Amino acid sequence: MASFHIENFGCRAARADGEAIGARLFSSGHCMQQILEAEVVIVNTCTVTAEADRQARAFIRRTNRLNPAAKIVVTGCYAQRAPTELAAMQGVAAVVGNSHKALAPEIVVDLLRQPSPRTAAQDSLISVQSLLAPQVSTAQIWANDEFAHTFIEEAQLKPGTQTRPNLKIQEGCANRCTFCVIPLTRGPSKSLPYAAVIRQVEGFVAAGGNELVLSGINLGRWGREFDRSDRTSLASLVRHILTRTALPRLRLSSIEPMDWDDELIGLMAEFAGPEADEPRLARHAHLPLQSGSDAVLRRMHRRYRPWHYAARVEALVRAAGPCLTLGADVMVGFPGETDAEFEETVAFIRALPFGYLHLFPFSPRPGTRGWALHAAAPVASQIAEERMNVLRALAREKTFAHRSRMIGRELAAITLHTPPALAARGKTEALTDNFLPVELEGTYAANELIRVNITGLASDGALAAYPAA
Repeated sequence: MASFHIENFGCRAARADGEAIGARLFSSGHCMQQILEAEVVIVNTCTVTAEADRQARAFIRRTNRLNPAAKIVVTGCYAQRAPTELAAMQGVAAVVGNSHKALAPEIVVDLLRQPSPRTAAQDSLISVQSLLAPQVSTAQIWANDEFAHTFIEEAQLKPGTQTRPNLKIQEGCANRCTFCVIPLTRGPSKSLPYAAVIRQVEGFVAAGGNELVLSGINLGRWGREFDRSDRTSLASLVRHILTRTALPRLRLSSIEPMDWDDELIGLMAEFAGPEADEPRLARHAHLPLQSGSDAVLRRMHRRYRPWHYAARVEALVRAAGPCLTLGADVMVGFPGETDAEFEETVAFIRALPFGYLHLFPFSPRPGTRGWALHAAAPVASQIAEERMNVLRALAREKTFAHRSRMIGRELAAITLHTPPALAARGKTEALTDNFLPVELEGTYAANELIRVNITGLASDGALAAYPAA
């Protein structure tokens, strides 16, 4: 039995990739260890910002310093965008781009077994190691622009370390937003077939799972490339899951505003609205916003206007009721963003019932149109930081107001793996169906569905709660 460690960076879909690699390695008889003990360390990277790149490089250096004997395998979006850059780093044994991600478990197993001969399947891969000068790197690289091996064949999802695991059902994106490098690092949209999704859901329920999260790079595009004879919309898939399986609760991760169509919003009303006895569809919607300024959205090449976004939010709140938790991504300092345009964003956010915001400054990415826009009209870093501080304060205000409105309500929740410090105080960590953290009085095992009465806010901002009678 050999040992490995996986470190995930980036979005929920990227984490799902890491979980799938781990599951495959477990099924091959290998065990998870901490960095110091691992024979292979897998670094599942993000590259959406320059800061994401920096964090990945810093982790690789730290890993090599702490465990110089470990073979480091770098995969994910950064590995796809700049494989030779990563291959040149000390300690890196292999770089596996998203184009070959499905083969990552086999590549790792091969490293764990060395010096045994390479497998036939790996010999069939196109390695560009020969293109690297020997003095620069000895790492092997698997990456190209064909994206033929992007979906990892996942082992059956079960509740375990992740009480609420991610089932990634969609990969890639073709939206071509001016700031985004993801179409270059993930390729075109691909969907997990309907039968495979249902098989995973049914297996998860049979294993005792209670909440499953559907995720994707552009989740709302699920099924669009299938023949029209197949089930071709996310709404149709969600309805089938909720009507043909016994899954207690389904959660949807980030979905683009215009992909919240009438059918999908209708499902929120049917399975999560005020008339539903128990919310089987989580009352939680994350709609990437990026900017509340029409002019900025146009420069970003986003496919909606602020009024379109506001209309979707209004429809979702009407469908799910006041307990809906609404989240958004917001970018600050896009090239050419003026003070007036930023104030439009502030006013727009202030007017909508957000429960949380993911904030980040614009980061120019090579290969995108935003790279040239930044060169022509950059926003000074000091100004971007000042604007970030304004939105951080507004986000705290929004989060506090939304969570305060839950006091006195009874909510559905699922118990999680409780940190030792919280367990020592006789409390259990939980998450409400509307995506709010809970400190629950009493001791409960993870993966229990429970009704909770919200009594106030804990010192860290989580909801304080007792089990409902």
